[in-house]
Amino acid sequence: MTRAQLDKKPVDVASMFDTVAEKYDVTNDVLSLGQDRLWRRAVVKAVDAKPGERILDIAAGTGTSSEPWANQEIEVVPADFSLGMLRVGRRRRPDMAFTAADAMSLPFADESFDVVTMSFGLRNVADAETALREFLRVTKPGGRLLVCEFSQPVNKVFRTVYSNYLMRALPPVARRTSSNPDSYVYLAESIRAWPPQGELARVVEAAGWQQVGWTNLTGGVVALHHGTKR
Repeated sequence: MTRAQLDKKPVDVASMFDTVAEKYDVTNDVLSLGQDRLWRRAVVKAVDAKPGERILDIAAGTGTSSEPWANQEIEVVPADFSLGMLRVGRRRRPDMAFTAADAMSLPFADESFDVVTMSFGLRNVADAETALREFLRVTKPGGRLLVCEFSQPVNKVFRTVYSNYLMRALPPVARRTSSNPDSYVYLAESIRAWPPQGELARVVEAAGWQQVGWTNLTGGVVALHHGTKR
């Protein structure tokens, strides 16, 4: 089975997600103990999309993260570079405009979107700052960024427990639910290697975003980083 490494070569990451596409949403629900649903609701609330706005949901996978906006008849473009994910999404929701896209080289014109959002995908990009600059390019002046990503728990004791869960419990659970359990070894490794909230905020600012901040969810297991375009 295919699994990516921490060098995050795009072809390896895309191939890995192709292999887990069919059971991806179910596996995530099990591994997160249902918390992923709460995190996605927090994203929708933080974006606070208005009728007439256009949203780019990059790394949308099968479109689960895009559905709340589509259901509100707000224009959303679910984009991903895993064709396997896009195929599953199109089969599930043929009404949504699934688009093949690389976060580091987006196939969209400058200033095309009011909002760019990315959930649980930035840590899989080979160069996060390059992707964030691309997000800035396709965002309209005054537009918004919302990145939902795994982060570091703020409580030291909980951080240790969480780290042990990632490396010891997560892979065995994935073996019972995923079509490619080895990919969840990479998942655990990539979460542990991801920078803490403040460090990621500095990367977002370096890419050109203004008014950058973050909100912790589940004690810092996940963080929502936000910014605006000047």
